[in-house]
Amino acid sequence: MNKHHESTGPSDGQQITLRGPAELADALPYLMGFHPSDSVVMVALHGGRGRFGGRLRLGIPQAPGEWGPVAEQLAESLISGSERRDGRPDAIVIFLCQDSPDGESGRLTMERLRPFAQSLRTACGALDVPVLEALCLSDGRYWSYCCPDGRCCPPQGNPLAMPGTTVMAAAAAYAGIQVRGTLREMEARLAPWQTPEEASAQLQALDRVAPSLVTRILDERAKAQVAKETLTLAHTLMGRLGRTQPAPEAVSDLGDDQLIDEDEAAAVILGLQDRETRDKAAAWMEGPDGHCALRLWRTLARRCVGPYGEHAAAPLTLAGWVSWSTGDEPGARVALAMALRADPEYTFAQLLHRACNEGLDPETLRRCLRGDGGGGAGPQAAVTGGGEEAGAGTGAGVARGPALHVRRVRPAANRARRRGSGRGASDTGGTTPTPGTARPGPVATGRRMRDVRRYGRRGAGTRR
Repeated sequence: MNKHHESTGPSDGQQITLRGPAELADALPYLMGFHPSDSVVMVALHGGRGRFGGRLRLGIPQAPGEWGPVAEQLAESLISGSERRDGRPDAIVIFLCQDSPDGESGRLTMERLRPFAQSLRTACGALDVPVLEALCLSDGRYWSYCCPDGRCCPPQGNPLAMPGTTVMAAAAAYAGIQVRGTLREMEARLAPWQTPEEASAQLQALDRVAPSLVTRILDERAKAQVAKETLTLAHTLMGRLGRTQPAPEAVSDLGDDQLIDEDEAAAVILGLQDRETRDKAAAWMEGPDGHCALRLWRTLARRCVGPYGEHAAAPLTLAGWVSWSTGDEPGARVALAMALRADPEYTFAQLLHRACNEGLDPETLRRCLRGDGGGGAGPQAAVTGGGEEAGAGTGAGVARGPALHVRRVRPAANRARRRGSGRGASDTGGTTPTPGTARPGPVATGRRMRDVRRYGRRGAGTRR
């Protein structure tokens, strides 16, 4: 596991009152901006009316042995992060979202996750914050881990409301809150190609381009020219994408993929491993340039196939930055979480993830990149205010949400003895990806590419 949790949700002043587990379950995708598949979501409640505050999301860990430590990390992250923003929570609501493999065994999934739900309830109670409700959402049904009454919470669960048919759906539509589909669908738009023929052709191009390009990046005399070539090619590709109107979302990515050949993609992917080049590319962040850049970064992220998976951290971070800059916070958090999954120590992704989660205004960074503020500091300094970068990804960033309210329908759980946790924040994926390195060949391109990412001018970390 890496060290980064995801905290997300829309942020507006719309007020809606929710009553009971059914309306809580229906509200979840509107709180997140997407359907959080294979996820645990925790939401802080404040005040006597149960106003929704910060929330965080984490991919459900596959190994049950991780559930106890992860539960303690999540409880500590949500509570401490909420204290910095909105004050200490009065209660917490938990959602465990996971469909069964066959789509028909939701109850078995619910029972399998019950120990995880209990660990989360215990961890929150140990910090003197009770869990008001814990729900499992699986295969179109929901179950409550807190309600023992079979009349309202039967063993077979209750069906989820049909999309768009509830008061919450109507209120969300009125407030302009959109649901972007499932988390799995959003991640699929950024994931590396899996089709053997396509992946093989792109892998061969990366192997073909890497030896000469990496050597030039490591040469101080040629480094600036490589950066210029990378940015010129990237801008050319953006123009090509911009002249082609995007198709509906279901097929737009396929059209973009067909506009960029393997060698072009390889050259820009490898060139972006240099930090200074990546920072200059981040200036394409708004207006028509931002829209075209986002399409390009998504396309390049999908081209980081096989052992080059770690290289996706750069285009994924740029995709997350452009999404955040243009107001798409759910899309930004998904892209930045995937960047951290590709490389948990990618500093720019850490800083953007934290800043986005903590509700900072991206205009500070935009001013820096436009050149009308920031005193010449780089984008990382703009995000941190020039402060310390180390450990930037371990802080708990808790996003604010709409002013929803939950009516308490049963007594809160008994408070347990307060217990602190010294663990860092947890990750977004639940499993640790294998770091990507270049394939062995006649030249040590893998080792050289790591040198590019590790060292910049005067020893500065190039990739970070």
